[in-house]
Amino acid sequence: MAATYDLAIIGGGINGCGIARDAAGRGLAVYLCEMDDLASGTSSRSTKLIHGGLRYLEYGDFRLVREALREREVLWRIAPHVIRPMRIVLPYRRGLRPAWMLRLGLFLYDHSGGRKLLPPARVLDLASDPAGAPLKPGMFKTGFEYSDCRVDDARLVVLNARDAAEHGAVIRPRTKAVAAARRGGGWHVTVEDGRGRETIHARALVNAAGPWVARTLSSCLGLRTREQVRLVQGSHVVVPRLFDHDRSYVFQNPDGRIVFAIPYEGAYTMIGTTEVDYAGDPGRAVAGPEEIAYLCRAASDYFAVPVLPGDVVWSFSGVRPLHDDHASDPKAATRDYVLELDSAPGEAPLLSIFGGKITTYRRLAETALERLAPYLPSASRQSAGWTRDAPLPGGDFAVDGLAALADALAAEFAFLPAPLAGRLAAAYGTRARSILAGARTRADLGISFGATLTEAEVRYLMAQEWAQTADDVLWRRTKLGLALSDGEAGTLDRFMAAASGDGVAAAAQRTAQ
Repeated sequence: MAATYDLAIIGGGINGCGIARDAAGRGLAVYLCEMDDLASGTSSRSTKLIHGGLRYLEYGDFRLVREALREREVLWRIAPHVIRPMRIVLPYRRGLRPAWMLRLGLFLYDHSGGRKLLPPARVLDLASDPAGAPLKPGMFKTGFEYSDCRVDDARLVVLNARDAAEHGAVIRPRTKAVAAARRGGGWHVTVEDGRGRETIHARALVNAAGPWVARTLSSCLGLRTREQVRLVQGSHVVVPRLFDHDRSYVFQNPDGRIVFAIPYEGAYTMIGTTEVDYAGDPGRAVAGPEEIAYLCRAASDYFAVPVLPGDVVWSFSGVRPLHDDHASDPKAATRDYVLELDSAPGEAPLLSIFGGKITTYRRLAETALERLAPYLPSASRQSAGWTRDAPLPGGDFAVDGLAALADALAAEFAFLPAPLAGRLAAAYGTRARSILAGARTRADLGISFGATLTEAEVRYLMAQEWAQTADDVLWRRTKLGLALSDGEAGTLDRFMAAASGDGVAAAAQRTAQ
């Protein structure tokens, strides 16, 4: 007999996992399927920012900016291990946006979102401030510095999925929804994984397939939509570190776009993003030569040392599923979200998610459940808004307590090198102790795969975070992909394939549900 759930969700990106977490915490029976790994699409290919979107003020998206600004500190408080404050330097460039406009924008940015913990904007003298040292000498005299937050995007997705599972949700990565139909007042959803097909029943269905949202509606559900999605490709390049401090830059360009230069994994700088309309399979998007050259030129206009395409050690590209508001230029397309509810008397509801950004995922989830509440009478109304204050797994420590946590881990596990203690604290928060439990020597952590990655951590990721391949571990769960050689990555892949046959994978499925 097919299992029955209150809510089925198609899509394991930030919106799908955020909705699953919120719904499960309200007492709903939740099923989520994702055709690939969690966060394997747009949600792991972002600019890694939790931000209000300073430039969205130019386009009048005041509601979105205000909501995003309010969410910055909410998300920082519930996930201080994977979200951390960051200061961003905006050099003033004569001939582009005037200084008065930048001052006004930053004033609104500081005062529109209930900022309490993050420091306010200030004016910089780039001739004397260290932030001016990497820039072209004599060209940039004045700058502005303001606050936002950085995020490990894929880990944020997985932590939401982990918390959903701990509230009873069934999380099924690498499980594709192949058909769904209304029947008997509910949804019959047929899913397929490596073992075959099965059908589950649900009282309501959420289509959170990101850039595949329209395709899911047509090919899986056989429905049409009133709303349209605009696919916009955003590419990033990673180069060896361009500056030594921990601040980031945002650069204005003559075409009206902005480009960020952000410290990345200690040894690198990430530069992005582009914005070009995209057609085709979102899973096949790659940064093309023109995009790479554009990002290098944009950075070279500001940095004293030119950035060349030959400097790029890695590039990645994500396709953003923006709601199509018919803006002529991709950079002007709204980042706000639209929720389309398809229902009729006696019919099971379908909620489709169009647009959105990682910063507002939690509020999007709350809004989605508000829309579905009339169809889900078993949901606890008292639990509405519970995600605002509940830490994500490992995030149960103070917003300024990350360094203290790393020090505590190094003290509790005396064999632990400081860099490893710091990395584990920043990735897993207090749950780093679950990886280290019982270890008295470095050897107790098992095989060393390189770049501080150990067998104990990999087994934890397989058992608790649905990791199945080396790519899952290196490019999404840990961001160590640039630190391991091809040979080391191959060794890890072979280990995980073998481990999946010794009971780890089966245990992972049971534990993760």
